[in-house]
Order: sequence, then structure tokens, then C-alpha cells
Amino acid sequence: MLRTTIACDEALAHLEAFDAVIDVRSPSEFALDHVPGAISCPVLDDDERARIGTMHKLESAFAAKRAGAALVARNIARHLEQRFADKPRQWRPLVYCWRGGQRSGAMVHVLSAVGWPARQLDGGYRAFRRHVVADLETLPRRLRLRIVCGPTGSGKSRLLRHLARCGAQVLDLEELAQHRGSVLGALPQAPQPSQKHFETRLWSTLRGFDPRRVVFAESESRKVGQLRLPDALIEQMRAAECVQLQLPADARVRLLRDEYAHFEADGPALMRQLDCLVALHGRERVEAWKRLAADHRWDEMVRRLLEEHYDPAYHRSISRNFVHAADAIQVALGSEAEADYASAAAALAAERGAAGTAA
Repeated sequence: MLRTTIACDEALAHLEAFDAVIDVRSPSEFALDHVPGAISCPVLDDDERARIGTMHKLESAFAAKRAGAALVARNIARHLEQRFADKPRQWRPLVYCWRGGQRSGAMVHVLSAVGWPARQLDGGYRAFRRHVVADLETLPRRLRLRIVCGPTGSGKSRLLRHLARCGAQVLDLEELAQHRGSVLGALPQAPQPSQKHFETRLWSTLRGFDPRRVVFAESESRKVGQLRLPDALIEQMRAAECVQLQLPADARVRLLRDEYAHFEADGPALMRQLDCLVALHGRERVEAWKRLAADHRWDEMVRRLLEEHYDPAYHRSISRNFVHAADAIQVALGSEAEADYASAAAALAAERGAAGTAA
């Protein structure tokens, strides 16, 4: 008879072998973080879980278990009828809850009774989380990183996108964090993930890299928006070789206006973000930037932001934090055109150890 529980290390090493990963925790637990690729099939929703918890405290454990069992049974039945109705006999799901206890046990019991070779993750999400935290201390140290440097508006993220299209390994931290990294970096209609889910996304990306090949990443600070990078990754990034992007000033302005067009369409949001810089630059300077924006003098406003805020901050930070910045490979681009970045990416990706296995 198939053993229904599976150790976390074994499950994660063969995660792709499962046809589905089923998270039976409540929707709010799932939203905070979950195993990559998992689907949410709660056996108790948030209201039901709170109700059973209150019953456990105010009445008795027996009353709570009796009421909870009825809810769990109904919810599992609904998933069988709606989510799993078309699954074949060989369907192989991995099921987990918070700590590998009653919620996932109930789901696995029913799925196994149907005849599916379901497995229960031993230790549940807590065991998975411990695995992620431990791996984020070791996985970054195996990377052969090459850091893309350059002042704001030089197109570092654009180059990373083209490197990925060329087949190079790319660690796009801003994409994982859903933030462009600066005070104006919040993405419209795209809130940042939780710290835990960011770390899970990062873990999933890192474990997919070939350690024999170069991994390109951007010269980020310790935080991307509100999310903190693991110390081991920061240390590896700051000790890595660098690529320095150079782009003419007018092209930088055009690139930033293109990538931050949402602020031109939402003046109040821009004004709120500019107010965050008062402590650094004083009210008078920030008000001057705001007047330029209010008058739609966008090129001048962006140019002044670069000259008075972003460029000085970049030059103070880069040599202090990235030890090989002074020896960086220089990549001079003529314009912000996608074709220029595609050509630069192709040249970088063609180097030994970037597009293929290192010799």
C-alpha cells in the first residue's frame, strides 16, 4: 500500500512529478504564501476557520471538532464535484496544510479512498518554509553572478529582459518583487507580494539556475520597495563582476517617461511619491519638481530628478557597495531603442559561461 505521507525534502526534490499541489489552508493563508504552483482548495475558509476556533475556546474541543468535521466534509465534497471531477485514475496530487495535520490528512484520506495516489506533505507549509529559509542561505553562494550597473534610466531592466530572450540566466529581482526599486518604483495595480511569498518566488527561481553558467542581475539595494533581499544574496551580488550601462541623457529621459507613463496620467499619485523626498531634499526643491509636473514640463522635470536626486544617490552607492564596479565591462548604447538593447544582450549572452556551459 502506498505510504500517504512524504518528507518535505523528498517532495520538493521531485515537485514536478506531482500532477497538482493542493493547498487546503484558508484563502488568507494561501494569499500570504504558498508552495510554487499550488492551487487553493481550502477545507475551511477564513470565516469557517475563525468560527471553529472560537467554538474551541468557548465551548469545547469536542464540539469544535464535530462542527469542523461537517464543514471539512462538505468542502471536500465540493472540491471533488467541481475541481477534481475530471481527474484520471493516475492523477497524483501532493496535499499540504499548515503543519501536515488534520486538514491535509482529511483531504488525503478521501482522495486515497477514491483511488488516487495522493501524498500528504509531512510537516506541511511550516516544513516548506523552513526549507526555503535554509536554502536562501546556501543557494546564492553557488551563483556565478554578473551585476548590471548603471544610473536610473539607463535601461538595466530592459537589458535583463533581452538577456533572458537570448537564453541567458537572469535573476530579475524587480519582477519578482513587483517593484522598480526606487521611491517612484511602485507598479500601478500590482501590489508587492508578502515578504514570505517574495522569498518563495526567489527560492523557486534560484533553484532552477545552472551553477555552471553566469546569472545576470541588477545592482539592487538591500530592499526592493518594501521587500528585503536575503543577506547571502546581497553579499554574493556585491562581490560579483559588473557590467556598466551607458546611455545618453536625452535617451534616459525618454526611457523613463516611457516606463513611468502612469505617473504622467495620475498627477496626485506622483505628488504623493515626490513628498517622500522632502526629508532628503527639502520642501523648496520638491515643490519645484512638483510645479514642473503640474505644468506638464515632463522632460525638464525628469532631467532635474535625475541630476538632483537619482544620479548623486547612484554614484554615492555604486562604488561603496559593489567592489568590482570600477572594473566593470562598459556597454555604451546609442539610444533607448529595443534593438540597441537586443544587440548588447546578444553580445553579453554569447560570452562563455553566459549562454552555455562554462569550460
